[in-house]
Amino acid sequence: MMRRVGVLSVSASLLVTGSVMVSGPASAVIGGSKSTYGPWAVRMLVDGKPVCTGAAVTKQWVISASHCFFEQGRAVADRRISFRVGNLDMRKGATVRPVGRRAGNARADMMLIKVSPMKIRPVRLAKVHVRPGQLVRQYGWGATCTKDENTCQSPVLKQSTLRVVRSNARRCEGFAEPGGTDFCMEKVTGIPAGGDSGAPVMSIGAHGKETLLGVFYGSDREKIAGAGEIVQQLAWIHKVTKR
Repeated sequence: MMRRVGVLSVSASLLVTGSVMVSGPASAVIGGSKSTYGPWAVRMLVDGKPVCTGAAVTKQWVISASHCFFEQGRAVADRRISFRVGNLDMRKGATVRPVGRRAGNARADMMLIKVSPMKIRPVRLAKVHVRPGQLVRQYGWGATCTKDENTCQSPVLKQSTLRVVRSNARRCEGFAEPGGTDFCMEKVTGIPAGGDSGAPVMSIGAHGKETLLGVFYGSDREKIAGAGEIVQQLAWIHKVTKR
């Protein structure tokens, strides 16, 4: 899993440096496009600086990547975390904060964290597996450049279109394994990067009908990306959010 580990270390470096540049290009994920929809999308900040993306699964629970909540191997304290919600431009969104409850997933790079009530539409959760060849869409506020990702974090929501690839494909090594809980995707238009960790990977459909298929955790910044599959974690999500 060398490739996956390398990707996570780059994403984690955003937390270490505490970087944020909301004046970066807004055209989108590397090679992607600007989003016009995404009421469930959530921007995660640490010490007031954007680091990751997430999605509201209920009006009080956000899902993102587990590695976003750790800094140099130690958990980031709730008091340092905030989320911007309710607007495609994170600078105009409302701020909500954790309320002392979070749950990590032992089988996937996913974290659920409870926040103060959000006035947004939660995401619909997928009930079927992704399939090879399926087109999906990833949303996030991450990097728009291939150099210093800290200097080009987007202030507006952006998106990329990806195609699901068979987990046993050679190019998916390090991003997914046959029979595992992750799935592999290849670039169609755009590729997610640093700052997109935890981003929702959605089915493509009419606004309000899309479903959350996965939680993005990393990419090679060129052609391949990986995500944890939501349908395999439905029982965990429901158990945590109903507490």
